[in-house]
Amino acid sequence: MKTLMTRPVKKYIYFETNFSKTTMNKHTIDMKAIARSAMDKYGFDVRFPESVQEEVNAIQERIFAEGDQDGRDLRDLLWSSIDNWDSMDLDQLEYCEGGTDGEIHVRIAIADVDLYVPKGSQADLYGAHNGTSVYTGIEIFPLFPDKLSRGITSLLPGQDRMAVVIEYSVLRDGNTRPGDIHRALVRNKAKLVYEEAGDWFVGAGTVPQEVRDVPGLKEQLMLQVEVMLRLKKHRIDNGALDLDTLEAHAVLEEGSVRDLVVQEQNMARNLIEEFMVAANGVMVSFLGNANLPMIQRIVRIPKNWEGIVQLAAQYYDTLPAIPDSKALSLFLDRRKAADPERFPDLSLAVIKLLGPGEYMTLEPDEPPYGHFALAVTDYTHATAPNRRYVDLVNQRLVKSVINRSANPYTLKELVSHSTWLTDREKASKKVERFMRKSAAAVLLENRIGESFEGLVTGAKESGTYVRLITPPAEGRIIRGERGLFVGQKVRVRLLKTNPYKGFVDFECSGTITNHP
Repeated sequence: MKTLMTRPVKKYIYFETNFSKTTMNKHTIDMKAIARSAMDKYGFDVRFPESVQEEVNAIQERIFAEGDQDGRDLRDLLWSSIDNWDSMDLDQLEYCEGGTDGEIHVRIAIADVDLYVPKGSQADLYGAHNGTSVYTGIEIFPLFPDKLSRGITSLLPGQDRMAVVIEYSVLRDGNTRPGDIHRALVRNKAKLVYEEAGDWFVGAGTVPQEVRDVPGLKEQLMLQVEVMLRLKKHRIDNGALDLDTLEAHAVLEEGSVRDLVVQEQNMARNLIEEFMVAANGVMVSFLGNANLPMIQRIVRIPKNWEGIVQLAAQYYDTLPAIPDSKALSLFLDRRKAADPERFPDLSLAVIKLLGPGEYMTLEPDEPPYGHFALAVTDYTHATAPNRRYVDLVNQRLVKSVINRSANPYTLKELVSHSTWLTDREKASKKVERFMRKSAAAVLLENRIGESFEGLVTGAKESGTYVRLITPPAEGRIIRGERGLFVGQKVRVRLLKTNPYKGFVDFECSGTITNHP
């Protein structure tokens, strides 16, 4: 009997559609319909089956009673979260406290999704098939129904929630020492927003009201910033790549695309990233010590290192012939200092040349593959079980150690999950990229014939692609593309758009020299 997970993926690049030209000419463009069509074409189940809805609707919220040996009561700690302003599927909370010799002890609370989504349940099978929440910019397609991901499994403010808590200590030099992993009852004291918290951290904004309302939270967050700075410096010193891309999102007004805006990296996002990278490393150490197989997140040594070397040469810089993350990191630091305005363009080109991340099953005592871009050897995804299915798999492995129960997965199952979930992540990126192109097609439909500056983001036999500097729209070069390479700056003229097929087509009218 086939499960949802074994359903074959439909392979489409451009989408056929039943929308008529008359509909297009009237500009009654239904972006939600386009998003659902894209999800379906790339093999995602758009709607929760009735069996999943019935199962989830019957779930009752559970927390352990005080004094229960099943976990610890940590509700009194000053837990807080930082996320997007509209996020309700909160996966993690953070808390720090000072120790001896300058150490800072960190606790990361991860939503206990496994408590409500047992292996083999209808919700679990659905989540295993889709593999990830998909954020199209038009509509969110969650991994689990709202009652779970935005309700009883979400670490919402003011709610008592079960969590898996990861502990580690950060030394003065940014090194980490793994600590315990255990279950606990937690309560989020404040949900902060990336933009507001980030501005406050650098002195460009006031203390958020949510922080002022909770005594001691301001000091707690300043301690978290100190931890972030230590962790980030240590990783950068060891060769982590400090990349800064421009990710465009559609701005909708009454269902119509009015603009494309870029989500900028800031100190609040850096804080969450550094805390989670460290927590994921602790998770790998914990499972390794338990002699369990696991799914790791890896980025292999780049096959197209020659392309990265060629890219550096455009800036009159030199990289070694053998892949070296430290050398690449120093090159990126030099470029960021020399030309911060265009650094996101360079970052995007480097990301394309590095190649995608993937999931790989690691057996006990097998040497890890590592994550080239993060400059870490041991890394996984385990901090977002409301949003990524692989995190739920790893959470079950960890809980089997905590509960001293049998390993819930065979090695064959983990290998199958690794392959499938890598595919699902790639598919989700294709959906999100298609929707950015669709939104861009709507935004640019009245600018046919205009010229723009852009950056070549892909150059293969299947097509050559460009991202405009302003607006940050992506499209394909269908004329004059011969000889172009990733990272090259070009001048392009807009030829045509089609939001239903995700077409934004350009002609290359010239190249632009990169200056040191």
